[in-house]
Amino acid sequence: MLNVGLIKPSCSPYSSPVILVKKKDGSWRFCVDYRALNAITIKDKFPITTIDELLDELGHASIFSKIDLHSGYHQIRVHPPDTHKTAFRTFDGHYEFLVMPFGLTNAPSYFQATMNDLFRPYLRKFVLVFFDDILVFSSNLEDHLIHLKSVLELLTTNQFFAKYSKCVFAEKSIAYLGHLISAQGVQPDPEKIRAILEWPLPRDLTTLRAFLGLTGFYRRFIRHYATIAAPLTDLLRSSFSWDTNTDKAFIALQQAIAHSPVLTLPNFDAPFDLETDASSIAIGAFLSQSGHLIAFFSKKLCPRMQAASVYVREMFAITESVKKWRQYLLGNSFRIIIDQKSLKYLLTQAVQTQEQHNWMIKLQGYTFDILYWPGRENIVADALSRCHSEAPSTFTALTSPVPHILDTLRSYYSSDPVGIALVDKRTSDTNARSHFHLQQGLLMFNNKNFVPDVHDLHRSLINEFHSSPHAGHSGFKASLARLSTSFFWPGIYKDTKKLVQSCLTCQQNKYYPVKMQGLLQPLPTPDRVWEDISMDFITHLPNSHGHTVIWVIVDRLTKFSHFLALPTKFSTPALAAHFSVEIVRLHGVPKSIVSDRDRLFLSLFWRELFCLQGTQLHFLSSYHPQSDGQTEVVNRSVEAYLRCFTGEHPHRWYTFLHLAEYWFNTTQHSTIGMSPFQALYGRPPPTIVDFIPGHTMTSDPFSLQQRQAILKQLKTNLKRTQQQMEAYANQHRREVSFVHGVDP
Repeated sequence: MLNVGLIKPSCSPYSSPVILVKKKDGSWRFCVDYRALNAITIKDKFPITTIDELLDELGHASIFSKIDLHSGYHQIRVHPPDTHKTAFRTFDGHYEFLVMPFGLTNAPSYFQATMNDLFRPYLRKFVLVFFDDILVFSSNLEDHLIHLKSVLELLTTNQFFAKYSKCVFAEKSIAYLGHLISAQGVQPDPEKIRAILEWPLPRDLTTLRAFLGLTGFYRRFIRHYATIAAPLTDLLRSSFSWDTNTDKAFIALQQAIAHSPVLTLPNFDAPFDLETDASSIAIGAFLSQSGHLIAFFSKKLCPRMQAASVYVREMFAITESVKKWRQYLLGNSFRIIIDQKSLKYLLTQAVQTQEQHNWMIKLQGYTFDILYWPGRENIVADALSRCHSEAPSTFTALTSPVPHILDTLRSYYSSDPVGIALVDKRTSDTNARSHFHLQQGLLMFNNKNFVPDVHDLHRSLINEFHSSPHAGHSGFKASLARLSTSFFWPGIYKDTKKLVQSCLTCQQNKYYPVKMQGLLQPLPTPDRVWEDISMDFITHLPNSHGHTVIWVIVDRLTKFSHFLALPTKFSTPALAAHFSVEIVRLHGVPKSIVSDRDRLFLSLFWRELFCLQGTQLHFLSSYHPQSDGQTEVVNRSVEAYLRCFTGEHPHRWYTFLHLAEYWFNTTQHSTIGMSPFQALYGRPPPTIVDFIPGHTMTSDPFSLQQRQAILKQLKTNLKRTQQQMEAYANQHRREVSFVHGVDP
């Protein structure tokens, strides 16, 4: 710096220490600790534009160039009478800056003000400036070349110089300020997403704050961010204790970022739609135009607001959302879409409380209409509903291990010295070569991903294939079967068994039924899939999105099941119609149905409906009410699954029901020796290995011959299992006869 004239020797009475900060490219940024000087400096109040405000200006752009100034601060000189104040000390002597250094409290605002003055003729017309990052944007290439020429000439005239290696010209998409911008909209920078996905589990409050800071930067892309992150933010206000809930929240937040949508940039000539909602934990909203997302917003509620009425929380959601997006909504007409009927007449109702008065004051000056949209009407197929229908955040867990785990393994095998040595050893050894090979950067052992014991991958994988919603907190054998389909390491059996047996969630939410009296009488084995079915109801559940009943329908041959949510009150015709839509549509009309003696099934309408379809309605024998044992087993499995994932929030069971169905149908069933999915479709459920580019399925192509072989094996397994169960169970049972009025 001395040779190029950035500093000079000093004899100033000021003296600040030096610090070095490592940059992304590996070089070092020279900085000075000016805290003492900053404490006596009068602060410059020049406003720094937020990143979101800058991005909003790009609504019609499709061509982009980015110019990064070379050491931008050093291209601005310090006022000569003030250079002595910048003095710093080193082992080699005392020096002072001739140009603006990093670390001065007013340096950012002064630099931004200088850039704004320089580009004022073009600012927000085709130029955005955020400190030393200059973005040139245009709607077409012809205009872009003209705009780019004007910017470069202006920089040349004022003797500002760019760093060519960091500049990008005339691109259709560009990374700018942590975002990827294109004509389609804006989304998080893939490099930042990768950093979030590779973030290790926080071990203390410092690493947790850093993780929440990075994800919070992209909260506008995540619906219900505050709700998803609640277990993690709660941890900031208490002693650090990582548990299952925080682990699931951490993973859910990573996956929400990984699957974040592309947000449309706003068009200020078109009206906006603001849809708000409130739960017992947080408020949420999203802003859109013509059904295209612009941004999400969420905020966790304080304890006082969590205890407030639904009306108060919904009104709070409206005022906070309007406040959040004031720059979009003020001066533009917009609709507020709500599902709270009591707020429908907000603009015309009499103001009766001080709280209502305060809310109305906050909304004065805005031009809006209120549209009441009941939840049951959200199924209407218009763009807004289609784009933004409610979906549980946990759904992303179905594919969560793919990008993170495989990318971690690829990086380990390609860049880590130990990983490179491991690949060389396994693929060059004569004895191991027949089992190991390298595929798309991954080390495969008998067509399974070989997982070394690094980055805590073993524990993470077992957790994923046991504790995630698609794994369903299955038992040891089912969890191992699901995990070992795609992954292998020495000791996988022992490691999985140890973790599953120590799972606190399983211990708290599962139970083992006691043995019952009465001889076991298995039903005859069906001949075809979905020809003989059984059904039952799980009733008296907590109200979840208007549902209190689960209708369990099981194919008696393949064990493939459907779990249908029902309201408390439903008519027989409605039930029959629901069955026709959900079951007959997919599998045709069954030949026989096994059910209990529910009054619904005794309905004349129900019986006639199936008689017309050629179905024989079978009722359970009075001799033994547990004849339909398989449906009761399924019921217990579903109940245990929902307890594991709803925990202290049982009213959320409906959001997990579809995942419970996926889990049950893709889990290996001990009775049939395979998963219901494979029994029905003739192939195993897709695994991670199947999605590796270049991978060839090892199973035979689906064919009629293969299908028949599976069904034949299925019936054999069923009959053998039934015989074993009957022989074993009846050893510990006795036949019981009941006489009316006499105790047995």
